[in-house]
Amino acid sequence: MTRSDLVEELAARFAQLTHRDAEYAVKTILDAMGDALVSGHRIEIRGFGSFTVNRRPPRIGRNPRSGESVQIPEKRVPHFKPGKALREAVDERTAMLDAEKQGRA
Repeated sequence: MTRSDLVEELAARFAQLTHRDAEYAVKTILDAMGDALVSGHRIEIRGFGSFTVNRRPPRIGRNPRSGESVQIPEKRVPHFKPGKALREAVDERTAMLDAEKQGRA
């Protein structure tokens, strides 16, 4: 699902929202989430999951073209951990889809 798909879904579910309002709502939420992560905060959405910032320590890598060693600096990267309800829903849904595929094969 892309950002525009999310806007379309929101506008379709809530008839009182114009497409422009749905787009603004999605942009506002995503911007707020990005700002929170940049500030080092943790985002927790019950039943969905949590977003945190993880630290990747510095390491030595290799340039694939020359094989030369390269120092890779420390990085901070966003990380998503799904909540229990989301994990179970995905597992249940994929199990049903797999069972349907088995029945057709």
